[in-house]
Amino acid sequence: MANYGNQVQFNVYQTMPNPDPNRLPVVYEEWEEMAREVLEDGPYYYVAGGAGGEDTMKANLKAFSRWKIVPRMLRDVEERDISVELFGRTYQSPLMLAPIGVQSIIHPDGEIASARACAEMNVPYITSSASTKPMEKIAEEMGDAPRWFQLYWNRDPEVTKSFLQRAEASGYSAIVATLDTPMMAWRENDLKNVYLPFLVGEGVGNYLTDPAFCAKLDKSPHEDPTSAIMHWTQTFGNPTLTWKDIAFLKENTSLPILLKGILHPEDAKLAVEHGVDGIIVSNHGGRQVDGAIGALDALPLICDEVKNEIPVLMDSGIRRGSDIVKALALGAKAVLIGRPCMYGLAVAGERGVREVLQNLTADMDLTMALAGERSIQDLKRSILIEKD
Repeated sequence: MANYGNQVQFNVYQTMPNPDPNRLPVVYEEWEEMAREVLEDGPYYYVAGGAGGEDTMKANLKAFSRWKIVPRMLRDVEERDISVELFGRTYQSPLMLAPIGVQSIIHPDGEIASARACAEMNVPYITSSASTKPMEKIAEEMGDAPRWFQLYWNRDPEVTKSFLQRAEASGYSAIVATLDTPMMAWRENDLKNVYLPFLVGEGVGNYLTDPAFCAKLDKSPHEDPTSAIMHWTQTFGNPTLTWKDIAFLKENTSLPILLKGILHPEDAKLAVEHGVDGIIVSNHGGRQVDGAIGALDALPLICDEVKNEIPVLMDSGIRRGSDIVKALALGAKAVLIGRPCMYGLAVAGERGVREVLQNLTADMDLTMALAGERSIQDLKRSILIEKD
């Protein structure tokens, strides 16, 4: 992966001076603009919108803007290493595709397209509990490529247990337990558009194929899909959970367990005390708590508390390679990419996701080199300065 950014950059420049008018975007904002053109209001705002007045979404972006990179010179950055190691496995870059549900509303190929793009790029794909295609189908499409499984903790413990067992049997190598969604937030755009795709059968593929879930139904989902979906509405999420319930996860999987949605240092401390394997600092891309702390603002506080006892990852607000460099310098071991990949999916399916991941990786590699750093492991807080 040495000089990855240079290779991608030169490939782009080779199209000059007469670039293909059908080229996909390079600029993030153009991806979003093109996605807006192809998506109807419901799907677009489901992806692009946030909770309440969207203050948390704004806080995510402001946090990245506040941290400034201070480049160093004459450091010999000809050869670079952008690989990372997590849970005994080496990944080619610190990028992962964040767990995003109901991708079928964005593109007909949905999760399959995203998973294939990740497999080709060797970027870990995190399958959502709320995917439209079952986790086994996604795993089959990916072959031996790296993948994790994101768990929405069901009110029915038998369903949660079944999801964990299915993920392990399907070759997923880690469990990402999302804690910040015990219920869905007040999302004004979705309410305005009267849009909840789950109610029409999108994003429930893992449930409608789950033996524990189906065992509670009077008729199979094929025979009575409406009743199956109504049962899903009664069991999705679990607001009764407490820290003692972490033991249930540990009892029912041998895979590493990461807790996603941690923003408070005290919760990071409790996560370590309860024996989890990793933390993902995240505010769900601003989609759950309006007025919450920006994820990048929370990251150094969490890392200071954890003190490298377990790996800390991060998502929410990443738009460019410099954002990734800042997150890594503040202590993240890897980052999860969300909306940029979904805009790529909307615009060009599998190819769009691949282009977004390729561009972000190249941008990160070049930014790291131009900041005077040779490897991801060398990135430290000392290359940043915080400005109000």
